[in-house]
Amino acid sequence: MSLVIVGTIAFDAIKTPFGETDKIVGGAATFAGLAASFLYDNVKLISVIGEDFGDNIAILNRRHIDTTGVEVIRGGQTFFWSGKYHNDMNSRDTLATDLNVLADFDPKIPVSYQDCDYLLLGNLTPQVQIDTLDRLHNKPKLVVLDTMNYWMNTALDDLKTVLKRVDVLTINDAEARQLSREYSLVKAADRILEMGPRYLIIKKGEHGALLFGEGQVFSAPALPLAEVFDPTGAGDAFAGGFAGYLARVKTVNFSNMKNAVIYGSAMASFCVERFGTQRLETLTYEEITLRIQQFIALSRFEISE
Repeated sequence: MSLVIVGTIAFDAIKTPFGETDKIVGGAATFAGLAASFLYDNVKLISVIGEDFGDNIAILNRRHIDTTGVEVIRGGQTFFWSGKYHNDMNSRDTLATDLNVLADFDPKIPVSYQDCDYLLLGNLTPQVQIDTLDRLHNKPKLVVLDTMNYWMNTALDDLKTVLKRVDVLTINDAEARQLSREYSLVKAADRILEMGPRYLIIKKGEHGALLFGEGQVFSAPALPLAEVFDPTGAGDAFAGGFAGYLARVKTVNFSNMKNAVIYGSAMASFCVERFGTQRLETLTYEEITLRIQQFIALSRFEISE
């Protein structure tokens, strides 16, 4: 049984109040795959890169992530994104977006990936997400989908189609309001769950995350951090940690979903501590265990008379 992650592998160039980088490795599949690999030992990626990506693929292979499904386009250039974050680190300006080989991405699923029990569909066009589901011989036990406001603006019908086929949707609070046309996040969740997903996660950045499903609500805290170097990839690391935990425990219910949200939040909190994938590359299991305990302590309390 494998966890298959479909998404971008990219080069990023980042500017934040803490500094800036030249081209570094990024992409949704990269961050999600690295985060998931600490929680589950059978992670497989589907993506596309240019020949210029070169030996950087070793960043994934060192974590024993299967990259058989990563297509290399000879002579092609890898997807590139550049952005500048504002002082609050919650807003950013896109400086450059070069789709390059991603413009013609057509997901190819190797035979060895057909054992997929857990599928994470990263933030790509809804049509690519639909094509991936169509090309799997069997429906996975769990399908997690990430999307964004851009697709709500440009491909809403396709997005609504794929939402009917997934189990979990992860979006931020502004996107939840846009998709549902409700300001109250509780009402927004009700509307979105009617569109198909069994569970909804609304990410609120430095204010944590909300999980809705089975008629229940869970509010996960965010870990207060002294410094945030680079928020790029935090949402993808969250999704990877979330999916990786559920793949590990092999049982999908609201109780395990709550735990998965905490693990996802922990992986996201590590991601922002350095630029790009630097922190996830040096992470240890001991650090993850300690951080999970920190998350538990944040919301544990007793009421005495």
